[in-house]
Amino acid sequence: MTDAPAAEKTGDYVPPKVWTWNKENGGRFASINRPVAGPTHDKELPVGKHPFQLYSLATPNGVKVTVMFEELLAAGHKGAEYDAWLINIGEGNQFGSGFVEVNPNSKIPALMDRSGPKPIRIFESGAMLVHLAEKFGAFLPTEPAARAETLSWLFWQMGSAPYLGGGFGHFYAYAPTKIEYAIDRFAMEVKRQMDVLDRRLGEAEYLAGDDYTIADIAVWPWYGALAKGQVYEAGEFLQVQDYKNVQRWTDQIAKRPAVQRGRRVNRAWGDNPLLERHDASDFDKVAETA
Repeated sequence: MTDAPAAEKTGDYVPPKVWTWNKENGGRFASINRPVAGPTHDKELPVGKHPFQLYSLATPNGVKVTVMFEELLAAGHKGAEYDAWLINIGEGNQFGSGFVEVNPNSKIPALMDRSGPKPIRIFESGAMLVHLAEKFGAFLPTEPAARAETLSWLFWQMGSAPYLGGGFGHFYAYAPTKIEYAIDRFAMEVKRQMDVLDRRLGEAEYLAGDDYTIADIAVWPWYGALAKGQVYEAGEFLQVQDYKNVQRWTDQIAKRPAVQRGRRVNRAWGDNPLLERHDASDFDKVAETA
């Protein structure tokens, strides 16, 4: 009689020859995760009066774009007025037909630029930041070296954050089973990323150099929140206080009034949330009723 394979002896998972979808497996977000794209129901998106229509939620990816809009408006770019509509991803709003038409990837945020003769859809938060920066000539340097540095850090964020969110965040905070290897592997990577940022911010005031850019606007909602222990309740676990330069940068950006406003837009939790934003006065209205 031959010995059973090692995996059978230890009870380790052995992948099947063909993967099949187990709807019950997936932890907290199992109800909204699926292996196919496309809409699940018909629902048109609302359209407001402003040139830009944003459909989002105040997760880190959503905050990038609302902060960008508020920074543009604070800098005097009146053409950047926007309507921000709440998309409740827990209820599957991102799978409505109207939303999927704007973002075929069914992830927030989704943006329609209606400022020109033909509406333009933009999906992926990094693409939105570049689109807005180029449209208004703001927060993206034109000098070649500074522009390259800015875009490098922007794309660093787009490539790195999935290891923080879908990797570390999922297995540490949301997975139905705590898997030591997965948590250890992604914790190591997130700490490496924080060290990358800390070293860079020891050389320069902002990620691209002396000036605040879309690189900072992209990275701050994810890694600034991590630095303050505001995501996954993992601050102590990851010893985020050790990254002194990241802490300095995080605090500096958090003081910006436009950032403070942008963080509130499309937020359905916490203090002074602003579910939807259709006018600058909406911030004061919420504050008055809070």
